[in-house]
Amino acid sequence: MKTVNVGNMTIGGGKGLFVLAGPCVIEDYDRTLAIGKEAKAICERLGIPYVFKASFDKANRSSFNSFRGPGLEEGLKILASIKKELNVPVVSDIHSIEQIEPAAEVLDILQIPAFLCRQTDLVYGAAKTGKCVNVKKGQFMTPKDMENVLNKMKVALLRAADWKNHSLQCCSRQRAC
Repeated sequence: MKTVNVGNMTIGGGKGLFVLAGPCVIEDYDRTLAIGKEAKAICERLGIPYVFKASFDKANRSSFNSFRGPGLEEGLKILASIKKELNVPVVSDIHSIEQIEPAAEVLDILQIPAFLCRQTDLVYGAAKTGKCVNVKKGQFMTPKDMENVLNKMKVALLRAADWKNHSLQCCSRQRAC
């Protein structure tokens, strides 16, 4: 089994589980940091590696008026501060090709939401950064369909001559994602 470097830790390769957790969406710095501190403390007590996860923009809200988060620029500032203060890797969803480059400067894992998992330019662009990419499997796709998603990312890495060093993963709709 392949290991994957994520920030300051290595996951996979039979090393056991890790926790990817945090608030659904960044509300403000203090609340987000408090949640991250508590989650990290719990993981440390249990001896489980921890990756902080929060969305800077929840683009899939059911109502137009629902809170979506602070947005790309402010959200990435908050995630960078949390990454530094807690000394943990960070992950957030990306929703468009314009978000890839600025997000890759801060995030250790670029996550593709389930509803965007077939978007070629987004998946390809995320893989091309060389960052770890977690693609959530859409409810509308079979596990076999995810091979096409992985192949899009493989092409990006092959063109970058970096396939052997890939850090790609797909995630089913289980809560453990």
